[in-house]
Amino acid sequence: MLPEIKKILYATDLSENARYAARYAVALAERFDAEITILNVIEQISANIHSRVAAMLGEDEWQEIQARRQKEIFTMIQERLRNFCQELQGQLAGCRLDRAEILTREGEPVSEILALAEERHCDLIVMGTRGLGALADAVMGSTARRVIRRAKIPVLVIRLPKETT
Repeated sequence: MLPEIKKILYATDLSENARYAARYAVALAERFDAEITILNVIEQISANIHSRVAAMLGEDEWQEIQARRQKEIFTMIQERLRNFCQELQGQLAGCRLDRAEILTREGEPVSEILALAEERHCDLIVMGTRGLGALADAVMGSTARRVIRRAKIPVLVIRLPKETT
């Protein structure tokens, strides 16, 4: 029995590698008539930095600044993702990105990618990584490596072709 791929999670950091990987996510979605969820994760400020700034500004003011900035960042990333998706739609006939759900989350990228894949009952995670030649196995992107190790579903990691790296 062949596995069914009905839900694809495409994790992106908006890099050139991720843009290249998007083509694979879209092609697989077309082939398997699958839904795509697009995810970008914003890493949280470390606890050390948080406590230092809060001590200087006061906790209430720091919380207010963080909330306002987080909203601005999420809005900016959502807009960049929408523009990215529109650009890809122009390059790919019958592209499913116009129906894709675009999400941004704040947290540790690996945990957020895996949590969303589980929440949405995804069948496949697609993401990009840097192709680093002879050192690729030793220094593959740490996020991609950790997602591969911890995922309960298949992960397709796409490297940029040699001529673009």
